[in-house]
Amino acid sequence: MKKDFSLPKEAFQMDGKLPLRHAIPLGLQHVLAMFVGNLTPLLVITGTCGLASAEFAELQLSLLQNAMLIAGIVTLIQLFSIGPVGGRVPIIMGTSSGFIGVFKSVADTMGGGVIAYGAIMGASLIGGLFEGILGFFLKPLRKFFPSVVTGTVVLSIGLSLISVGINSFGGGDKAPDFGSVENLLLALFVLVVILVFKHGTKGALSSSSILIGIIFGYIAAFIMGLVLQRTGTYTSAETGEVITYTKGWVLNWDKVADAKWFAVPELMPVTPRFDMRAIIPVIIMFIVTAVETVGDISGVMEGGLGREATDKELSGGVICDGLGSSFAAMFGVLPNTSFSQNVGLVAMTKVVNRFALCTGAIFLILCGLCPKLGALVSIMPQSVLGGAAVMMFSSIVVSGIQLITKTPLTPRNLTIVSVALGVGYGMGANPGILSHAPETLKLVFGGSGIVPAAIVAILLNILIPKDKVEKPAAVASESVVKDNETKENVAK
Repeated sequence: MKKDFSLPKEAFQMDGKLPLRHAIPLGLQHVLAMFVGNLTPLLVITGTCGLASAEFAELQLSLLQNAMLIAGIVTLIQLFSIGPVGGRVPIIMGTSSGFIGVFKSVADTMGGGVIAYGAIMGASLIGGLFEGILGFFLKPLRKFFPSVVTGTVVLSIGLSLISVGINSFGGGDKAPDFGSVENLLLALFVLVVILVFKHGTKGALSSSSILIGIIFGYIAAFIMGLVLQRTGTYTSAETGEVITYTKGWVLNWDKVADAKWFAVPELMPVTPRFDMRAIIPVIIMFIVTAVETVGDISGVMEGGLGREATDKELSGGVICDGLGSSFAAMFGVLPNTSFSQNVGLVAMTKVVNRFALCTGAIFLILCGLCPKLGALVSIMPQSVLGGAAVMMFSSIVVSGIQLITKTPLTPRNLTIVSVALGVGYGMGANPGILSHAPETLKLVFGGSGIVPAAIVAILLNILIPKDKVEKPAAVASESVVKDNETKENVAK
């Protein structure tokens, strides 16, 4: 007798009563699709701020622990809502990678360290409140964000992240062995494993290919530690002294052993600081994030249920995006937004059951209460992270291109994309061009190409006259015939 592995019809209904035996694996599939992506931005930004060293090991563990907990809590709010907060839509929330470029710019401007990270938290707290307020007025603002604008913004985000991914691919530019053969081969191995599982398997294995690639990377790094030299030396250019260092791909298992099995998350592990150098670009980025969230909710409702998202769903989703990010900042976590990879998973499987996604959110909360799991993630070699990051970040570029090409590439749309990328993104990616500009202009346009590209795209969409919709020749001639027939009937 054949077993029936098909899902019950309730799996394809948002409020269907789904048995736990079906809900749990479906929920875990969503967690597997976003688990690494949820922690990657935190690893990148703490590394940029210099908080990945042994001196700040306990702080980084606390932040990783909080990131999992907050993602679970904000997902539950998005799924079931608290008043106007939450769209009651099948969306998984998590730490946004879209802010990496802006936060990296803030960290560089402020010299890194706990102070820079505190400024990022302060800016996120204010920016999240701003986006939450924006959500209440979403309906009249939707016309300003067509796909050509949102696509240009997403494309800019991807372009800004590629250099970050390649930096990790080489082992991190602050590592003494950056670009070593060992780092490059380890990153390449992870990338190959991801591609094999992504395109050589189906279902849960395919959707969790990045997590599988990371696991294989850990195994490879462990084996490398058994057969290769774990330390290296270099001569200091300043003192001429020979310095011994531990290679970047070596796993620090002591960090995992010292971590606790259970701990209550710490409120405000980093004191927020309010600095305009961080606040202005981050607020603009939150406007961009609102545009992304509108796209994600629209995509999940269209792909999962075959209908457009309602104004209430969109408004609640954006409010949750903003206030959830402010809530995350209180726990030292980067902004929480809708995860596009889970939107793709819903569109592929058509599983929109909110209870199933709820089980995944509960799993994230449980992970957030176990610091040992956070420690295991924090010892990930940069090259292993880079092998996954180059694919994740590059896929954002492709998503941007897909959004841009959703509508015909008219001369008007081509102008918007070209100028936004050429002038906006170009200025941000090469901040030296603004060295003699006023400080306010440098705050908005310098360091990250995302914010200036978004501003230019939005302004051009408002200022350039819209293309006239011309009728096809066949339709036009048919209209002429009907007009003539009408005239003849009137004459008769």
